[in-house]
Amino acid sequence: MGAAYFYHLTRAPLEETLARLIDKARGAGWAIVVRGRDPRRMDLLDRKLWLQGPDSFLPHGLAGGAHDALQPVLLTTGPERANGAECVMAVDGAEVAPDEVNATQRVCILFDGHDPEAVQQARGQWKALVDAGCSAQYWSEESGAWQMKAET
Repeated sequence: MGAAYFYHLTRAPLEETLARLIDKARGAGWAIVVRGRDPRRMDLLDRKLWLQGPDSFLPHGLAGGAHDALQPVLLTTGPERANGAECVMAVDGAEVAPDEVNATQRVCILFDGHDPEAVQQARGQWKALVDAGCSAQYWSEESGAWQMKAET
């Protein structure tokens, strides 16, 4: 059974935090799906992930290609995990269902701490997942370093 990790972004931009989390998940040997809600935003993340620098190459692809099942990191706006992802990273309020948390190793929910609507949405997701019996952790970078602030 997996767990949902909530990342409250207040210092580092989404792209930087996402790249670090992807690197850690790949280090664990997991295939990853990055799920968003807006195809244009996913295109932008695609470009930014390619430009992370020569020391942080993150092989990935956008969903809808001929080789989705082979992608170690697949960016999508849909609920599918075409690459058999063991880790789902939800951005921009993308939904994650309790059964998906239980079917994967890890779900990471990244949200902008400067956006009250995003914070409210994350609170709703936390409540829904915890009420459904999922394990969850809340992580904050408010102090300058990532710290776990709550766990169920």
